Amino acid sequence: MTTHIDLLRHGETESGHRYCGSSDYPLTQTGWQQMWKAIENQSFESQSFYWQHIVTSPLIRCADFAHALGKQHSISVTQDDRIREIHFGAWENRSSTELLQSDVDTLSRFWQNPLDHPPPAGEHLLDFEARVLSAWKDIQQQFCGKRVLLITHGGVIRLLMCHVLQQPLERLLEIDVRHASLRHICIEPAQPPRVTQTWNLPA
Repeated sequence: MTTHIDLLRHGETESGHRYCGSSDYPLTQTGWQQMWKAIENQSFESQSFYWQHIVTSPLIRCADFAHALGKQHSISVTQDDRIREIHFGAWENRSSTELLQSDVDTLSRFWQNPLDHPPPAGEHLLDFEARVLSAWKDIQQQFCGKRVLLITHGGVIRLLMCHVLQQPLERLLEIDVRHASLRHICIEPAQPPRVTQTWNLPA
């Protein structure tokens, strides 16, 4: 049986351009509009909504929209703490602009290789990978043969793309994951997962 898992990043948040990681910022009005637009722009093979289940990060920038979508279209919703964003440690609630003033060397090393140079006191990328892939494995098993929507974060989607595309974690930040972007992943028996479509809001 073929399993379809769609990955949707949350929209713009009230954090501005800060590393919000584990911090619980809500969506802005623009962020809500981005999320609805992402959903409305999918043809889904001539069916408006054909997800059988939604799995969401518990952080409100994902969960609030997930529950609104589920309620509007009678889709069941589950929260999974394992697909929350990576924790940025000392960089939580700070912007790149601030860090370039105070911690430019550490930030530059992180941008070049986030695996070997994590944020100070932050969650290590290997620990992040372990929890996200644990959820990924369970979701595939639980919803085998179904269509599932994961509403989650940029870091989670980048990590899953590295996993699906068999790219090294060191290249994580090279993957462009915009607000409210949507990726379709097709999983077939005895075949590696494949990305069948990526949709981004117009710049």
